[in-house]
Amino acid sequence: MDDKEKESNFIFSYIDKDLEDGVYADNRVHTRFPPEPNGYLHIGHAKSSLLNYRTALKYHGTFNLRFDDTNPEKENMEYVAAIKKDLKWLGIEWEDHEYYASSYFPQMLDYAKEYIKKGIAYVDDQDMETIKQTRGNLTSPGTESPYRNRSVDENLSLFQDMIDGKVPEGEKVLRAKIDMSSPNMNMRDPIIYRVRHMVHPKLGTEWHVYPMYDFAHPIEDAIEGITHSLCTLEFEDHRPLYNWFLEHLDEFQHEPPRQIEFAKLNLSKTIMGKRYIRKLVDEGVIDGWDDPRLATISGLRRRGYTPEAIQNFCEEIGVAKANSTVDTAMLEHFIRDDLRTKAPRYNCVLHPLKVTITNWPEDKVEWLTIETNQDVEEMGCHKMPFTRELYVEQSDFMKEPVKKYFRLYPGNEVRFRGAYFVTCQDYVEDENGNVIELKCTYDPETKCGSGFKGRKVKGTIHWVSATEGKPVEIHLFNSLLKDDSRYTLDNLLDKINPKSLEICHGFAEPEVLKLKSFDKAQFVRNGYFSVDPKYSKPDHPVFNQVVPLKSKWRPPKKKN
Repeated sequence: MDDKEKESNFIFSYIDKDLEDGVYADNRVHTRFPPEPNGYLHIGHAKSSLLNYRTALKYHGTFNLRFDDTNPEKENMEYVAAIKKDLKWLGIEWEDHEYYASSYFPQMLDYAKEYIKKGIAYVDDQDMETIKQTRGNLTSPGTESPYRNRSVDENLSLFQDMIDGKVPEGEKVLRAKIDMSSPNMNMRDPIIYRVRHMVHPKLGTEWHVYPMYDFAHPIEDAIEGITHSLCTLEFEDHRPLYNWFLEHLDEFQHEPPRQIEFAKLNLSKTIMGKRYIRKLVDEGVIDGWDDPRLATISGLRRRGYTPEAIQNFCEEIGVAKANSTVDTAMLEHFIRDDLRTKAPRYNCVLHPLKVTITNWPEDKVEWLTIETNQDVEEMGCHKMPFTRELYVEQSDFMKEPVKKYFRLYPGNEVRFRGAYFVTCQDYVEDENGNVIELKCTYDPETKCGSGFKGRKVKGTIHWVSATEGKPVEIHLFNSLLKDDSRYTLDNLLDKINPKSLEICHGFAEPEVLKLKSFDKAQFVRNGYFSVDPKYSKPDHPVFNQVVPLKSKWRPPKKKN
């Protein structure tokens, strides 16, 4: 663990105080990450899972992975597999500590019956809309249910009917009897169980009642011996209920888990919520949960992000008590910084403009030796072909150059990266006045690496052989959202940026064809790119843009 990981935060301070006071036997620390298997993980889940995992590592404790499969309506084993894959990719290990909330369903029923026997839970015949209307609001108390004072025996009998599948959905629920006038809305007789006649991903049709998350969460934590239940801030108002459920069960009077809340991670111009992503998937707006424009872990992985970059990013943003939005440019900085010494550098022209070197022999191919990454000597060199016909970027030529434009224009000389000095002599236009070809000459005395010490030029551009280069498909990405304004399920499609994906058909040097799925490379002057695992084929390579070369974010200066 490096120095940064050893830095304190308010969560560590709470844990340190618990250890000092001997709250838990043997000073144990036991954390968990409890995803619901109803979608794929996103960057916010990365922060939460890494925080729980690294907290356990810091204190030489235990980390659990628990799937909160309490709502069969939208849960799927596909999501379980995807979540496990994402967490392993992030570097999180849970050994044999993999659990499911559904495994505790029998115990949960016993605890619910214990509440009934203690007179603090009752079966309510009101429908969900009536229960919602009678809860009151922040300025007025709720109204007690007419079924609130049923006898223990009647409640046990009715609850058993619910368990046995004799009650239609929506006809009855089990509620905790707490305080309908509590200023905390969560304490106004919350629902514990509801009836659901549907197939559970793991249990099939065996169960007819399912626990609500607020009830199941503390019970699961307590059964597993969790010491510190780290949650995001939206659960802060639920903490009194979390504690109430445990305080009223005889089994958990000793060393109950402690819930601690922290700020969730929000990224600018990014869609995070599962229901919003699911809508985009269902509408065909995006290419599945792993679309590279998404901040899902699978989407970031497919785009070309590295687990190390995400880990470093999460460490940098730290743990706060107040929600805020982080600029996506900050995340991009960390992937750029990580790939700088990992990715080889190749020439790739995204928007090709043909160049003919008129004084180069027609059939001559010269294989030039190019450093693979100037910053990493261990990467060595590779060969790149120089021929009579080449491609350069369309943006590297102007008929009438603007001020401080040092690339190609009539009469100007530039260096072709790793090759020769080249001078633009003329250009060819089509019938619409678009430049379609440059006529240039090269200076054979200016070969890169030959010790040439003559004149200097201000511009250096990349290039690819038109005859030896290979066609590639390039996917360039912009923000999926037009702006940071609020969106809802109703207006989400109107908020999508129609220019979030640009597909280019360019040319790359032959060395690029050696890259395989998920391999990364810097395309000189164009950014970092990664081989798309879904659509790339040996005869049709497809590259996703990971990040541009330049960053809009700078890390703060370190204090001396």
